[in-house]
Amino acid sequence: MSGDLTHDLAVVGGGPAGVAGALTAALAGRRVVLLDSGPRLGGQYFRHAHGASPEPRFARQAHALLQRADVLLGHQVWALAREDDGLVVHTHTRAGRQEVRARNVLIATGAHDRPLPFPGWTLPGVLTAGGAQALLKGENVLAGKRVAVAGTGPFLLPVAAGLARAGAHVVGLFEASGGLGLARHPVMALGKAGEAAGYALALAAHRVPYRRNHAVVAAHGDDELRAVTVAGLDRDWNVLGTEEVACDALATGYGFVPQLELALQLGCRTRADADGTPVVEVDARQRTSVPGVWAAGEPTGVGGWTLAEIEGRIAGLAVAGAREVPGLLRRRARLRAFAAALQAAYPVKAGWQSWLTEDTLVCRCEEVPLARVREARELGATDARSIKLLARPGMGWCQGRMCGFALSCLAGETQQPPRRPIAQPITLGALAEPPQKER
Repeated sequence: MSGDLTHDLAVVGGGPAGVAGALTAALAGRRVVLLDSGPRLGGQYFRHAHGASPEPRFARQAHALLQRADVLLGHQVWALAREDDGLVVHTHTRAGRQEVRARNVLIATGAHDRPLPFPGWTLPGVLTAGGAQALLKGENVLAGKRVAVAGTGPFLLPVAAGLARAGAHVVGLFEASGGLGLARHPVMALGKAGEAAGYALALAAHRVPYRRNHAVVAAHGDDELRAVTVAGLDRDWNVLGTEEVACDALATGYGFVPQLELALQLGCRTRADADGTPVVEVDARQRTSVPGVWAAGEPTGVGGWTLAEIEGRIAGLAVAGAREVPGLLRRRARLRAFAAALQAAYPVKAGWQSWLTEDTLVCRCEEVPLARVREARELGATDARSIKLLARPGMGWCQGRMCGFALSCLAGETQQPPRRPIAQPITLGALAEPPQKER
């Protein structure tokens, strides 16, 4: 196979971590290929509409990368495998199934939204905070005319501010946590003060109510969303009192879930992040436990685009055999501490389970209500896997991506790393196609 290895490094993911890692390795003289499922580089954070430009710094990096590496957009990577002395990236495109070979792989696949179920969360008009932002950034489409934003964590601020600036009437930003945020970590928060102030000014300018210790606990409507129930919460997220707020869209999010499938396919070790979320374990140079496999960005722990970019640069230098840069290592350490502080400041409290009713769907793909989950536990299921076998939550289209966290909570266990032999949904026809070598 050695003669077939046309790349020193294959990077999966075109966001801040992937682009930084690919460009750093390419500038050091390595032959690099980057694959991403999107039509443009940028990932979720720097997603932008056709014809628009992303943040200038990222735009410069992306332009430089296009001059120095192979960039394969529209490539949906669904598996990684080892063959002889190299690695094979299995990808699917409109042209069919393809294989890309490289000596090393950098996994920079990002993360997806972590939703919580509540009565009415399957109504048209209810979507994740990331989904609302993706519509706005990538397509210039508003999620609705009257939008509620709810959940916990700092990501809600740019979502609400962005919707308001684009012309939506944001009826409220409902933060479930108490709002202490990073008050206990003023030095860490200082670097983000300007960014937070910008969002606060945008919300104030558009008269968006910002209500701490509040959450959307139910959505109402027949064929589409017409209103939500907003509840005041105690410190454990138990409901204190409710009111109904009219809206035609709801953007909700309770943090993020790192995408680990490709790393787990290769047997990379994981660890529990500060909030218990499984993430890929890496060393000081972003190397995983599997030789030739590196990881950067959200798969190693959710921490924002700046941390992701730095981790990508460290990984690119390491793949190229360059010496460590002490300044990068120090910045990574500070940003990782900041990310851990954020997770501690915005935890998901167990009281959300009291928002559910017996007929609330926990798994929307298989239409599994809370009653069936509880029935499975009464029958002797002691963990999420056994509940899945008895009641089928997590066995539908999304393979547990949307309900996995909630099911783990209801089962009384910490979330386990996902075990999915196919990382991204593809058709059986695509699997049956003979693979084509990269041209």
